[in-house]
Amino acid sequence: MDVLIHSATSRFPNPRLHRPSRTSLRQCVFSVRSSFNLPFQEQKAKYYEHLQAAVDVVERACRLCVDVQKSLFSSDGKIIEKMDKTPVTVADFGVQALVSLEMSQLFPSIPLVAEEDSAFVREKNLVDAVFEVVSDKATIGDEELSRDDVLKAIDRGGKNASLFGPQPATYWILDPIDGTRGFVKGIEALYVVGLALIVEGEIVLGVMGCPNWQDGHSDEFNKVQGDAGTVSRSGIIMVSHVGCGTWRTKLSDLQIGNTKMDPNWTRCLVDGFHLVHQARYCIPESQTWESLPLSTQFNAVTNADSVGEKQILLLPACCGSLCKYLMVASGRASVFIVRARTKTIIKVWDHAVGVICIREAGGKVTDWKGRQLDFAADQIERRVLFPSGGILVTNDRLHDQIVEILSSSS
Repeated sequence: MDVLIHSATSRFPNPRLHRPSRTSLRQCVFSVRSSFNLPFQEQKAKYYEHLQAAVDVVERACRLCVDVQKSLFSSDGKIIEKMDKTPVTVADFGVQALVSLEMSQLFPSIPLVAEEDSAFVREKNLVDAVFEVVSDKATIGDEELSRDDVLKAIDRGGKNASLFGPQPATYWILDPIDGTRGFVKGIEALYVVGLALIVEGEIVLGVMGCPNWQDGHSDEFNKVQGDAGTVSRSGIIMVSHVGCGTWRTKLSDLQIGNTKMDPNWTRCLVDGFHLVHQARYCIPESQTWESLPLSTQFNAVTNADSVGEKQILLLPACCGSLCKYLMVASGRASVFIVRARTKTIIKVWDHAVGVICIREAGGKVTDWKGRQLDFAADQIERRVLFPSGGILVTNDRLHDQIVEILSSSS
């Protein structure tokens, strides 16, 4: 396997005491690859091993989230707030540490761009809690994991960890938990663990794990029996590789107890709606339909049985951006539209993995002028997007029509 080289400098050494050789890297990746099959042939996917590793770590990250969520409401210390008032739990930091530890062992030359850093963990005395959930899910070798390893792993994805230049670069983008507000609401709310790989400026693969996803279109839960008779949704893992499509499988199919299963993959395709007023829309929960240019032509209703003339169907809001990407990529929604605000910074981890899942499912993601999102616009840290007007996610058939409406309203 060729180890990808990135064009960035990093402040963080590998968390272990030694740097793995090419041989040990091969062995480590093979141990992941032997656990399950992806839905397409290895010969057709240049980054097959990277995607397998990403699926494996996202699946374990989802289990980490589920475990933390089970104890969330019995321990007030597990629900805390950052300075921006966004609810955060040890799961956010635990997922970032877990992904950082695993991927730095398998692919030590590829840096990580992620949301969190360890300062908050240290300040709020959460080191032991984060260490506990990470050590339970990590499989990083025979050496004993330390608390310092976990803190360094978190910081490896944090601000100023890797400094990039203007040239195309290779790096992972992680959103530990997209939709943390949903996470703290309990089992019925959606949240996503999202991981993408950018190689020389191109998003080449992505994995989204949604533990509470309800498969199918029924209002009934897809029930899975759990501990003490509890019931939860089965959840899904969505994967995408450039040129190989977007696929999904039940999260429960990837792991039963400690036994890896061979999952049943289903191809994901965007829906076929081609008329703007017939499409199904979703928007950020922080924005209103009236704040969007389309509201000048269409009013929004939330009842699918009562959509009249000059009205559109607005699907109920769920927390986080990646849930909406997941909805469009799976054909549940036709359009996801985000207005860029002058005081709101759009972060890359809220969109990167969604972009490739939409593209490979037959959809399109652009800014409001129809231009591709530039993930290298932030040349130094690769953490911020600057889309003109906002972000438009569609099933492709509707894209040009909506861009025209947006242009005429500007």
